[in-house]
Amino acid sequence: MKIKSLKSLIKNGNEEPQFPELSNVQDIELKKQDISSQYDQNIAIFKSIFSFPKNTDIKVREFTIRSLNRRAFIIFISTMVDIKNVQESILEKLIENQHPSGKIQDIVSYPMEKTASNIGEITEFICAGVTALFVDGDQKCYIFETTKTRGRSIEKTDNEIILKGAKESFNEKVVDNIALLRKKIKNENLIVEAKIITKRSKNDVFLVYEKDLVNDELLKKIKERLDSIDSDKILDLSILEQHLEERPRSLFPTILYTERPDRAASFIEEGHIILLMSNSPSCLIMPATFWSLIHSPEDHYLRAPYGNFIRILRFVALFVAAFTSPLYVAITNYHVGMIPPDLLMAIAGTRERVPFPSIIEILMMEIAFELIREAGLRVPSPIGPTIGIVGALILGQAAVQANIISPIVIIVIALSGLSSFIISDISMNFAIRLARFLFIFTAGFLGIYGATAFFMASLFYLVSLKSFGIPYFAPMTPHSISSKDLIVRHVPFKERFRPGYLKPKDMVRQRKG
Repeated sequence: MKIKSLKSLIKNGNEEPQFPELSNVQDIELKKQDISSQYDQNIAIFKSIFSFPKNTDIKVREFTIRSLNRRAFIIFISTMVDIKNVQESILEKLIENQHPSGKIQDIVSYPMEKTASNIGEITEFICAGVTALFVDGDQKCYIFETTKTRGRSIEKTDNEIILKGAKESFNEKVVDNIALLRKKIKNENLIVEAKIITKRSKNDVFLVYEKDLVNDELLKKIKERLDSIDSDKILDLSILEQHLEERPRSLFPTILYTERPDRAASFIEEGHIILLMSNSPSCLIMPATFWSLIHSPEDHYLRAPYGNFIRILRFVALFVAAFTSPLYVAITNYHVGMIPPDLLMAIAGTRERVPFPSIIEILMMEIAFELIREAGLRVPSPIGPTIGIVGALILGQAAVQANIISPIVIIVIALSGLSSFIISDISMNFAIRLARFLFIFTAGFLGIYGATAFFMASLFYLVSLKSFGIPYFAPMTPHSISSKDLIVRHVPFKERFRPGYLKPKDMVRQRKG
């Protein structure tokens, strides 16, 4: 009988199973209603909604407003509010006031954000850390902004480390993050727009952009993507990123993730849109191109020759990280004629006692290197670097002495692994590391021809990627007007235009004159 009743909940056809909400149907219907003017009914409703007194951090304080001779109560979550402000600015004012007044606004000096009457809306406010005041006879609730969440202070970035430039980083308090952006962009056109994206957790996402720059169609597309999300909880921007991407299973990211307010501000002033979220010490920048994922904020803080040197070094490191191991496998297996005779004899001498083919050697050491890298990140920080250094030295030396690995493989793996560290973006770093394994397999089966064919197929795939309608390799292909900040950047006063692929309302960044 139970199986039959469960099957009846599933719709026929190819549609996904649809299960009705059974856990709190009464609460859902209740939240659609407005509060009553009767004191006893209101206090009973909200005690029931918040499971008071079972819920230990929910506080309900009943009292009498002497000047009005009316009963009232406040309800708040003690772990999310500034209790001292609630006591001094709200409770004491209402209880001790002796001057007759018909308005709560004339009694309480605490800034009042708004009034509300819908039960569901009031519940959301209380869950966000505000204090709600209910007065007997009033059909509206008074909302006081008393939120005081605990969190880290503004610190240095952990992942995007630079030597020259701002050192500030986002933290878990979205108010601080918005303030950091406001401090850098002192412009009345900077818009901070809030949207609720989840049903049960009621998580807020803040869209930040400049209204006199951003393209309206792009903004509309991002809002539609946010509105299309159907989820009960999204607790972090990293999870939201996976909901927003057009190809979430793609190896390459299409949204830029950064911890740096200065980097976010520079993208906003080009016409991009960023997303902030409570409890996330970062932001998402949309849309993102391949070039923005490869660039580092330090490229612009350094003088043009120094910044270009670091940038070219990073592009070289990208190819070294992706192709060094595959080329070694391809040449030693299929193209030994490409190696000079002296070098060939040296390689053959080191591999004389090694029992494995070169592809097995490379795969064993690549996996060992990845294990050491992840172990160094996950263990406690005082011993993390020690594990990485000692583990690599001991493992490499022991493998060579045991004739399991040839010495040249250690050099190849070390060069490939070190080059991957130069790519600062976490997602792009993972993409290159995973792509390297695919290149190793193709080189092992078909040599340089296989690796080249796979590289060409990868380029075709990357060109097909889009980030909210923007081609992945813009403005190189398709070509569009920009400051030409791709591989080599110009000196600052030559960067006249904003990215044309964004179609901003103001294309010219700085005018001649």
